[in-house]
Amino acid sequence: MPTIVVDVMPKAELLDPQGKAVAGALSRLGHEGFSGVRIGKRFELTVDTADEQTLATVKTIAEEILSNAVIEDVVGIEVVE
Repeated sequence: MPTIVVDVMPKAELLDPQGKAVAGALSRLGHEGFSGVRIGKRFELTVDTADEQTLATVKTIAEEILSNAVIEDVVGIEVVE
């Protein structure tokens, strides 16, 4: 059965407090060279078929349910076999 992966990230213009915390921890642990970290969400939806209708439905679900359009962007929807 195919899986459709949906990636959601905070909008670029908004502060990402989790990412900022991870970036600070990396620096404190001696891992240099990272100018920033952003943390998002990944959803894996197992479907019976990954046809165009299903992909359109997943796009709607991603925009209306899986993400908050005020603070997040859906940055990727892909089929993984």
